[in-house]
Amino acid sequence: MTETKTFFGHPRGLATLFFTEMWERFSYYGMRALLLLFMVASVERGGLGLEDKTAGAVYGLYTMFVYLLALPGGWLADKFFGLRKAVFYGGCLIAAGNLMLVLPFTQTFFIGLVLIVMGTGLLKPNVSSLVGELYPANEQAKRDAGFSIFYMGINLGAFISPFITGYLGENVNWHYGFAVAGIGMIIGLVQYKLNEKLLGTAGGEPAKSPDPAHQQDRIRNIRTGLYIFLATLAILLSLLLTRTLSVNPVIFAQASTYVIGCSAVTYFLYVFLFEKLDSSERKKIGVISVFFLASSMFYGGYEQQGSTLNLFADRYTDMFIGTFKMPASWLQSVPPVCVMIFSPLFTLLWVWLSKRNMNPSTPVKLSLGLFFMGAGYLVMIGASYIVIKGQQALPGWLVATYALHTFGEICLYPVGLSAVTKLSPRRLVGQMMGIWFMSLALGNLVAGLYAGEFDATEVAANPQLLVDLFWVVVKLMAVSGLIVLVISNPLRKWMGDIR
Repeated sequence: MTETKTFFGHPRGLATLFFTEMWERFSYYGMRALLLLFMVASVERGGLGLEDKTAGAVYGLYTMFVYLLALPGGWLADKFFGLRKAVFYGGCLIAAGNLMLVLPFTQTFFIGLVLIVMGTGLLKPNVSSLVGELYPANEQAKRDAGFSIFYMGINLGAFISPFITGYLGENVNWHYGFAVAGIGMIIGLVQYKLNEKLLGTAGGEPAKSPDPAHQQDRIRNIRTGLYIFLATLAILLSLLLTRTLSVNPVIFAQASTYVIGCSAVTYFLYVFLFEKLDSSERKKIGVISVFFLASSMFYGGYEQQGSTLNLFADRYTDMFIGTFKMPASWLQSVPPVCVMIFSPLFTLLWVWLSKRNMNPSTPVKLSLGLFFMGAGYLVMIGASYIVIKGQQALPGWLVATYALHTFGEICLYPVGLSAVTKLSPRRLVGQMMGIWFMSLALGNLVAGLYAGEFDATEVAANPQLLVDLFWVVVKLMAVSGLIVLVISNPLRKWMGDIR
């Protein structure tokens, strides 16, 4: 542990991780703001010219794997690399992936996406774990405050990046935008290595087996598994890129939704049947399963910020300020700035309500998250009626939608995440966190697939389609929120003494 406190009263290593994560999020959200727009843009505009359904499926698969690979990424850090090396190697893969996107070839574009997914899976979970290791176990309050500062770095990077990458990508050259995203990650890596010593002993080597022979066997097996995985991946990519093997992204994405859903159901059944849970633990696992469904539903709507709503900004929104046309991707900066503004206000609200014994229970907060999500898409129905009249909607419609979605995420994500860690039996905490992130992966995949339904040609022939599609989301969120609200009291009882 490092005891020198110069970063807002926290270990100096927090500054190292703050800026590492800020630049990683700068890279990720800057690239994400351009990704779908680039894929659907015509070849004449420098894009890939993919159909909306195909581009949406690719986008959904990409964002899905970002979350799914956090699970093996965390495992590799714990068992093989150690947290520090995992963060550095992950950043290197992300930078390499972004730089592959700079090249004007379809093949390098998809290789770049694979590298970014792998790198994010290594970096994202482990940089957060490093933050926790900076603090002694008896400094829980300070650790929570440190994570709040760290969280601001995430949103700061996400806020800044679309302005730079969006302007260069949409107004100059798509590949320049991707280049800036890569440069951002490189800056993060340089400062990480220059200031790594400030981390003290946090995140050094992974825990070793007391038996040296067993330790060597474990390392050898992991290394062999990595070689086999990388060789298999290289062969698979070669077959796909040379079109020796053909995969339909839409069918693959649709099948993946069933695979993830069935995997989650199978896992919960396994836990109920074979983990020898007592009555209290069974009830708490049942609550987590409900939270999994609520989170999947919520993020199926929330993550359309980078897909469906990004397309709406590009195609149906008046982005002009005088004679200057703002890039559509600039609106991707609205959600993070909303988080920075409203998160402290909601925190104060919960404290104020708690003092008056009126603080909503965790299930009620989850239902509020779903209601806010539905309200956001209700706003988009209003914007769609303007499009039906043959006009373009003002950006304020999307800003209002993003603000409502942010309210929903503040209600759902932090309280849901905290509840899962508290409800899980100690022996299952890591696995239950994996299930929670699986819900985010499923939501991201659904969001990408749903974007494909907003096909420009079909909307041009039938503008009412915009209203119909947004209305489906409104109804799903309203019904889901109502169900969670109705069963909130039983869920609260099942949670026992967990608040």
